[in-house]
Amino acid sequence: MRWKPDFRRMSPYAQAIGWGFLGVAAFAPFSLWPLAMICWAGLYLLLRDAPTKRRAAGIGFTFGLSQFLGGVSWVYVSMHDIGGMPMLLALTATVLFAAYLALYPMLASVLFRLCANGQSTALAPQYIGRPDAGLARPLLFAACWLLTEWLRGTVFTGFPWLNLGYTQAPPSPLAGYAPILGGYGLGFLTAWLAGISGELWIRLRNAGWHWSASANPQSAVLVALLASGALLQQVSWTQPEGTPLKVSLLQGNAPQSMKWQPEQYVQTLLTYFQLARNNPATLIVLPETAIPSLLSEAPAEFLQDLQRIGQEQRGNILMGVPTGENTPERNWYANSAVSIGVDPLQIYNKVHLVPFGEITPPGFGWFLKKINMPLPNFTAGDPDQPLMQLNHQKVAVNICYEDIFGAAIARRADEATMMVNISNTAWFGDSLAQPQHLQIAQIRALENGRPMLRATNTGMTAVLLPNGDRQAVLSAFTRNALVTSVQGMSGKTPYQRWFEGPILVLSVILLGWGLLTRRQRHV
Repeated sequence: MRWKPDFRRMSPYAQAIGWGFLGVAAFAPFSLWPLAMICWAGLYLLLRDAPTKRRAAGIGFTFGLSQFLGGVSWVYVSMHDIGGMPMLLALTATVLFAAYLALYPMLASVLFRLCANGQSTALAPQYIGRPDAGLARPLLFAACWLLTEWLRGTVFTGFPWLNLGYTQAPPSPLAGYAPILGGYGLGFLTAWLAGISGELWIRLRNAGWHWSASANPQSAVLVALLASGALLQQVSWTQPEGTPLKVSLLQGNAPQSMKWQPEQYVQTLLTYFQLARNNPATLIVLPETAIPSLLSEAPAEFLQDLQRIGQEQRGNILMGVPTGENTPERNWYANSAVSIGVDPLQIYNKVHLVPFGEITPPGFGWFLKKINMPLPNFTAGDPDQPLMQLNHQKVAVNICYEDIFGAAIARRADEATMMVNISNTAWFGDSLAQPQHLQIAQIRALENGRPMLRATNTGMTAVLLPNGDRQAVLSAFTRNALVTSVQGMSGKTPYQRWFEGPILVLSVILLGWGLLTRRQRHV
């Protein structure tokens, strides 16, 4: 007797929980990119059969809740294991945060149900077997998903973590679309292919798991999109600029619990001095807050010794260190990257600060006291800060999770020849955060056609090529330096010209069309 897969007997909410949790494996460190299409196809089928908006909302919420509880579990690690917040409070905060994020998949699900059910043309239930319905419904699903994902990355300063498009970092063939459509565009294509896969599943099931002509349009589009993405990966949108630069990315592996202890201060400085001295390069990069004090409070001898190392290599040291003033008259500080060496001193101040981490929302001062934040209120930098000019390279610096905002990074990288991210990932312990962050950086390298250098405290320190491939990666939670040669690039990718504009406009048009045809049917 042949097995015939049929999940319809299982509760739709249980299925949504399972698909959402399994979908986490599509992201790093597992990086099983086909799972994104499979799991989101499962969600698509559940929503397609949802009889009411309420059922669709419940399916979307439970899917999102399980996805975010599994995928951003490192929030609990940050608050409890590293920050020292009481377990019950940290667990409650993590669940509430995941529940907030799940509101966006819920909104996407309701919108899709409104658009895709009860249409007046090819999307109407009586046309369920038509080829055009099997392509148009998935387009509506993709549009609803993209718009709500974009909202999640924008509202309340935004949190575009676990965006669907990140699952399609190399080796996925869809990665070839990243320099054109960006990370959000990859999410649109992935959701569209998931919907197409769902329609293909229905047609095969209805045909007794035998191939039928009704499955041809879906399979043709699926193959065409994947094949086109693979071909686009062979296109070089940017070209080499200048000579290759020898770089040394330092990973001090200082535990967060000890990093800001006064008795550990000298040891931390000594660690980075020794790493810089033993791993010379034209550009040496220290991670975010590698110096755990204001720059003005750091020992002058230490800074002079670091500068001497850079000058001996005819290069520069780029280091993460807070800047500002701590006096009775004035008390402010910025999360900064500072360069010293043969080129004039240059400073970049972090622009996109982390709510509850680097900036305190009104009324939440008590929250930061619970997680033992050493510097709870930074001052944001100017969005129009100039690029750093280091060894005839134009360097676009970003700090920590700033690189999850694709358009902001693309604006700064427009005239740059390489990008540098400095991060202190010790806050997240041994969790999913480090490999997920590296996967996000792969998409940023692809979008901009430029190398991305990542210097982190505990991992994952890496050099990413303009095509998103990993040139070199240090093992996490080791004290080491990554020394390699990096080629700067110049030129514009299509994404740098358009950002998310075209795919957002397309999604709005699709959503408007879906809502309009629904209204016409009910007139």
